[in-house]
Amino acid sequence: MLDPFSLPYVQRGVLEVLVLALGAGVLGTWIVLRGLAFQSHAVGTAAFPGLVLADGLGFAPALGALGAALVMTGAVAILARRPHTSSDSRTAIVLVAMLAAGIVLASDVFRSGSNVDSLLFGSVLLTSPADIAFAAGAAAAALGASLLLGRRWLATGFDADAAHALGARSRLPEAVLLLVVAVTTIAALTTVGALMVAALLVVPAATTRLLIDRVRPWQLATVALAAVEGTGGIWLAVETNAPPGATIAVLGGGVFLVALAVRAARRARSPRLLPVAAALACLALGAAGCGASGGGGSGQLEVVATTTQIADFARNVGGDRVRVVQVLQPNTDPHEYEPRPADVAAVSRAKIILTNGDGLDAWIGKVVAESGGSPQVIDLGESVPVRLPGESTGPEASRVDPHWWHDPLNAQAAVATIRETFDRARPGDEKIFQTDATSYLTKLGALDRGIAGCLRAIPAGRRRLVTDHDAFGYFATRYGVTVVGAVVPSQSTQAQPSAADVRKLADEIRAQGVTAIFPESSLNPKLAQAIAREAGANAGLVLYGDTLGPKGSPGATYLGMMASNADAMARGFTGGRARCGIPGIS
Repeated sequence: MLDPFSLPYVQRGVLEVLVLALGAGVLGTWIVLRGLAFQSHAVGTAAFPGLVLADGLGFAPALGALGAALVMTGAVAILARRPHTSSDSRTAIVLVAMLAAGIVLASDVFRSGSNVDSLLFGSVLLTSPADIAFAAGAAAAALGASLLLGRRWLATGFDADAAHALGARSRLPEAVLLLVVAVTTIAALTTVGALMVAALLVVPAATTRLLIDRVRPWQLATVALAAVEGTGGIWLAVETNAPPGATIAVLGGGVFLVALAVRAARRARSPRLLPVAAALACLALGAAGCGASGGGGSGQLEVVATTTQIADFARNVGGDRVRVVQVLQPNTDPHEYEPRPADVAAVSRAKIILTNGDGLDAWIGKVVAESGGSPQVIDLGESVPVRLPGESTGPEASRVDPHWWHDPLNAQAAVATIRETFDRARPGDEKIFQTDATSYLTKLGALDRGIAGCLRAIPAGRRRLVTDHDAFGYFATRYGVTVVGAVVPSQSTQAQPSAADVRKLADEIRAQGVTAIFPESSLNPKLAQAIAREAGANAGLVLYGDTLGPKGSPGATYLGMMASNADAMARGFTGGRARCGIPGIS
């Protein structure tokens, strides 16, 4: 039950939340007393443009987030000089402006959605000694400011007009309070996440406030509760394979329900309310418990594959001699994936890690480093033999485009590498691996010939492709398809198209007579459908781009995915007059 606490990354996460609890617990009482809960949440959310800048310019995310928080705090303080706007209104105005700036930076300046998901939702895996040091500094600032200015904050909180009349006219204490809230919020980004920061800054203080009236006992109880909920939330995150910010929030909500029931029972003198609240708390905790991982298979070679395609290759080569744990699930975007604790557990047991390479699954490096194991990591992108148009053939091809599997020749090269890796790991099973790999390579050859035959029958002028993002360069090169453009003009789905990009693409579609736009199964199709309506094209045919489809779908296997894509293109290019059926691959 306590095994997660032996893992280094869990220990770092627990240490950070314990340090944060000191400052957040005390500061949380002032936040609740002064009605600044929305302000604290808004500061975390407003960090978005700072995170985009940090990602685009290559400096520390915490610095970008802190800069954005300071801008947010300063803007709110300036607007506070105008007496006719409420605190919430001022905060909302600045928050909207900050979010708008972040969207403009992401879409039009850096053309990247920015890899900020982990900082928005929290990640135990990313906590570093620097994060702990920052949290300690924020806690010290919160405690120091509370000791020096707590009386002023208390007086202003109870009656601002009376405090002003008695001589408390300086705005400096209020500015310091907002500043300390901003710094503490940013310190909690890594573990708790910007969107869940209220789980440490607000919920514990609101819970203890239901039961305690005096300020000092209230603060001490809040620090203790924040520490317990933070530690318990991280343990729950590891056990349920969920983001830590969400589990801390769910745990805090459950405790709040119990405290609310205790308060109600005290006032109504009805102890029957307690079991009801406890049941509600248990339901809330149960909502977080999704996705615990299972154990390994007896006597099998333990392999972790990062992507759905690679996992399918490994299963076809290894058969029942190999247990393959697949990190990405069908229709999961690899560009935006945030590793979970279960991934670390799987890697810690694995002997071999099969990766796509070339930036698509760069997150696996952190998982391997935190696992404590010593698996062999095989970058299959290095075995790709074919480059994109205008480049000579040779190794390292996928450094141009990581979506190398859309060419069956590249898939054959990856399968050969997997077989060699399995042979070295289990020399007694070489013949079995050889037989299974040869059978699968034969099917890949039939797939390649079948797709080529289907598309060759369609005039070259009609083989014009528009997809959700630029992921089909290898397919286009192999089968003579012209890529006209993509809804997201990037090889990563994290990019965002600008209005000018969308208009330019629609004009290009009309100019080249493109008849179909192909949404991808793992992405929201609405923008592709909107462009299709504007350009007079069809958007009803879906391609499998970054991942295989779910079980039972045409794209549930690599062979099925490629055949389904070829059939969809044949129909889209010809207005439904041509189909593509490929024998010999079942």
